[in-house]
Amino acid sequence: MIEFACHTWAFSDLTLTEALGTIARLGFRCADIGSGPNLNAPRAAADPLRAAAEIKGDLALFNLQLSDLYLLLPRISLADDDKRQKDLSLYRALIPFAKALGTPGITLSPGLVHPADDTDARDRTAAALREMVRLGADAGLRVSVEPHADSMAQTPDEALRLLKDVPGLALTLDWAHMVTQGVNEVDIRTLLPHTRHVQIRQAAKGKPQTPFEGGRIDIPRVLDALQQAGYQGVVCVEYMSAPGFAPVDTLSESARLRDALRAARDALSWGA
Repeated sequence: MIEFACHTWAFSDLTLTEALGTIARLGFRCADIGSGPNLNAPRAAADPLRAAAEIKGDLALFNLQLSDLYLLLPRISLADDDKRQKDLSLYRALIPFAKALGTPGITLSPGLVHPADDTDARDRTAAALREMVRLGADAGLRVSVEPHADSMAQTPDEALRLLKDVPGLALTLDWAHMVTQGVNEVDIRTLLPHTRHVQIRQAAKGKPQTPFEGGRIDIPRVLDALQQAGYQGVVCVEYMSAPGFAPVDTLSESARLRDALRAARDALSWGA
């Protein structure tokens, strides 16, 4: 049966332990963790085994399974070699942490978007991701990027092109990032055969995050599309408590979307 997760980014005002406890109390059995306010990536890289052991202890305490690790390293597309190399160096240092943590995969940014006249941006991004995929594979970890606006993989076509340039790279598909750009369902479905992980929250065109009743994502259709594509991963409820996203009550909205996902799964008899 398909499983649902909740992302710690919904509770970025809490410590990581508190965020995981909140996710467990919401009835989720899986959690996505991302670097940022409640996970200091440089600190984890400095002592990876200790950092991983602490988080694994919290996951065990709350009876949670880790479903994904999102590492925010968006500068891999920059022309500034120093900044690009700093993100790559941090990624290398975090591989032992990710491996010790036992994450099923790592999600990365496709890199910050560049103007069309910067013809080298795609090559820089692809070169960085090829190394990141190789390092991940050496540690037994699958690596994916999340297509989104203002990145080097904004659209489905750009995402698929990046996959051709980087063998072994997969996708983390955030349905809301596609809907807010006005991408139609047919084009979103072209990404599903390449999708390792799925994230979702309610959204509408031009609105990357909305309360449930203001969203335009048809949850039963999403679950049906995933089932038809043979998707075997986890679907993560990912409300954001961050700049650029309309403020919502992430606790109640996560619960509402959780219930909608469960009802859609049950209606499909998925895994029964």
